[in-house]
Amino acid sequence: MTRVLAISGSIRAQSFNTALLHALPALAPEGMTIEVFKGIDELPHFNQDLEADVPASVVRLREAIQAADGVIISTPEYNRSVPGVLKNALDWASRPYGQSSWFGKPVAALSASPGPQGGGIRAQEELRSQLRNLGAYVVHGPEIAVTEVHSRLSVDEQARVTLNDPATAGMAKFLLAALDDAVRANTGGTHVKSLGAWMTSLAG
Repeated sequence: MTRVLAISGSIRAQSFNTALLHALPALAPEGMTIEVFKGIDELPHFNQDLEADVPASVVRLREAIQAADGVIISTPEYNRSVPGVLKNALDWASRPYGQSSWFGKPVAALSASPGPQGGGIRAQEELRSQLRNLGAYVVHGPEIAVTEVHSRLSVDEQARVTLNDPATAGMAKFLLAALDDAVRANTGGTHVKSLGAWMTSLAG
């Protein structure tokens, strides 16, 4: 069983990126479960002074990432970058120093936009760069930047979301399979093995 935590970079109630994440379980390989995280809007702005008494919302985020075998993040693009609320979540989960929840974690990234161009590709590129800097293993797979995402999603009477574009759904299947492969092969652990050994040596 591969447990995947899905995080949306948008906190809007009718977020297309959140809806896209809800469509992924139907495309996941056998044995993979996907849980969409709720609560990055509850995180305070990162402030190292708060680390003396870590807020409960931060603890919940860190524990959810640590408990997951892998993570998938879908982000919109704000001013050619990731939304501030997502950057804040990345920062909180990277702390305390030397105990980052991202360290060695396999993470897949995608982006979506209702616009006809780009699909949030600039934000996705920045997200991937930030994840690498945090020690996460960014999964290699199809680069999914969904344009006009509202036209590629449908919702039934039971509020189940479906990705109705065959090409995008096919790419999502391959990306999820790549994430599953990385988890099963412990690619993330291998990716940071030398860095982890060095950090352990510093701790004595």
